[in-house]
Formats: sequence, C-alpha cells, structure tokens
Amino acid sequence: MPMILSTALLSVPSFISESRVGNFSTRRKKNAIFCSSHSLNDNGVHRKENSRRSFLLFVLVSSGLSPTLASSGKTKSKNPYDDKRLLEQNKRRQKENNAPEDFPNFIREGFEVKVVTSEDYKKTDSGLIYRDYEVGKGDCPKAGQQVTFHYIGYNESGRRIDSTYIQGAPARIRVGTNAVVPGFEEGIRDMKPGGKRRIIIPPELGPPVGPSTFFSSKQFEVFDIELLGIQNCQRRTIAFYSDVVCS
Repeated sequence: MPMILSTALLSVPSFISESRVGNFSTRRKKNAIFCSSHSLNDNGVHRKENSRRSFLLFVLVSSGLSPTLASSGKTKSKNPYDDKRLLEQNKRRQKENNAPEDFPNFIREGFEVKVVTSEDYKKTDSGLIYRDYEVGKGDCPKAGQQVTFHYIGYNESGRRIDSTYIQGAPARIRVGTNAVVPGFEEGIRDMKPGGKRRIIIPPELGPPVGPSTFFSSKQFEVFDIELLGIQNCQRRTIAFYSDVVCS
C-alpha cells in the first residue's frame, strides 16, 4: 500500500522580503467625501434614486427573494478526484522520462505537495525521505572525512538532471564543510561504504531559490547514491602554502 507524506510549502519564496504595511492617508478619505458630494447636487434625482432602491428591495423581500452577495471568504472544496488526476499525470510524465523502478510520485497542486512512496521508504525528523537498497559495511563518515560516491539526480518528473556515471568520475566532498545542501549531507553521512540509497530531499533541505541562483522554484529532488569509500584528511602546510590532503 503506498504511503502518502504531505508537505506544505511556503506560499512566499524565501528570497522575497515581507512587504511593509503603511498607514492609510487622510487624503484618500477626503477624496471619498468629495466624490460622494457630487451626487448630492441634485436633491430631486437623489430622492428618486432612493425611492427606486427602496421599492426594489421591498419587491425582493415580499416575494421571498434576496440579493446574493459574492463571498470572498469561501474556501474551495477539494475534489477527491483531483489527487487521482494529478497522480496519474505525474506517473505519465515519469514514464516518459524513463524514471527508475519504485520512483516516488509527487502530487503537486500549487504550493501543496504530497509525496507518494512505497512502505520501504522512511522519513526523518527533518523531513528527509530515504530508502536503503544496500546497507554496506564498515563505519559511517565523520566530520572532516572525505567521501567518494556516485550519484544520479532526478526532478519530480523523474527526469535525470545529473549523473556522475555519465561524467565518468565519482564525486568527492568533505563531510561537515557545507559543501552540499543539507538534505544531501544528511542522507550520506550515515551511509557505509558499499551502501546504495535513494534520498528524497524536500525544498527546505534543498538549494536556495531565486533569480540569482540556478533553481527558479521550490522542488523536491531525488538522488540515488552509491558510497564508494571514506578517507581521512589532514591539513598540510608548506611555507606559506596550506591545503588539505585526504587518503
């Protein structure tokens, strides 16, 4: 039975500052009074108009009818078929993009997203979702150590956006140095060499978005990771030159 994990996204992007609310000016009130005074110039016309309105209201009430006012406070009822339609749409796009087997589905409606996965996936307190295909052996990486790994990155539609397998060389980062987004580091730091894992990174653990970044909107990201090895690192200083060597 699929597992649905709901995640509410912020309706305002983080790169947009909150708008300030200013005080209304008294000039606007004066303009409103001035506009009203125009209709009082002809008292006869004004009385006739009031008489007509009173008569119309009397007819509506006596006949059991009442004018209907638009209500801006009404909330749109959610159609139960919308989720099914959006889910099928996401599955169709993933099939077109040749998404891998057991790939998570995303039901997106505006800023509301539901992640649909199998029961093999787990969710951490931070919101990261993952599944281990192979656990691996040995110790997990510690802060300051270097990890070597392969990965394939996907978007919500199952389209591949990056792959070290295609690049022909694994990636390397030092744990605890903020070299990657929080969700990726959380997903890899408790893996063991030889382990294979799929992680689903929510927007709040992903990269920043905005005009000055590569990412234009808040999206879930999916990564298949294979941890190849862990190396110890130490700082080396020669005269005025200093670097970090990992082996």
